[in-house]
Amino acid sequence: MSLKLYFHPLSSFCQKALIAFYENETPFAPHIVDLGNETSRADFKRIWPIGKFPVLRDDARDRTVPESSIIIEYLAQHYPGTTRLVPADADLARQMRMRDRFYDLYVNVPVGKIVTDRLRPAGKTDPHGVEEAKTLLHTALGMVDHDMTTKTWAMGDAFTMADCAAAPALFYANMVVPFGGTHKYAAGYLGRLMQRPSYARALKEAQPYLALVPK
Repeated sequence: MSLKLYFHPLSSFCQKALIAFYENETPFAPHIVDLGNETSRADFKRIWPIGKFPVLRDDARDRTVPESSIIIEYLAQHYPGTTRLVPADADLARQMRMRDRFYDLYVNVPVGKIVTDRLRPAGKTDPHGVEEAKTLLHTALGMVDHDMTTKTWAMGDAFTMADCAAAPALFYANMVVPFGGTHKYAAGYLGRLMQRPSYARALKEAQPYLALVPK
């Protein structure tokens, strides 16, 4: 099989890429990376020395493609499906990329800060950094809530890469700072994302690992 995806089902950025594959039923060979396993980690670093997933390997084109957004753009260009995840119109594509980056940088990143701080040993935590992350996350959630008052998906009626980014970002945000009672439109959007078959499949695959997320 030409396409190989190196990932872990629990990772939000990996789920983002998986949604794109599942949305268009793009065939690929899954390679789950266990960063806690020295052999698995070493094998992965031979593919991508940075050691961050997801990474796509396309043997047919001899291309190694890192980073979730770049992977989705690559799929949209070389392996397009019925769901156009990147709009053809340049202005719409730019707006979509802005929303994609918004969910990655202002929802996913602060959630990651909050979660990883809970894994730090005693005396090594960063309370100030966590409070900054929570402030940023609450601001972002307020913007999402306002943006989704009249829309089905991030760009309106069409499901795009921005929704691939939003799904895991909002799912994990709701785990660490539940927002269902305070941001009803953002919560409604998350509900629709979780019902989307492509994300429901990625979420089902992550289920066995969710207990590892610190409360």
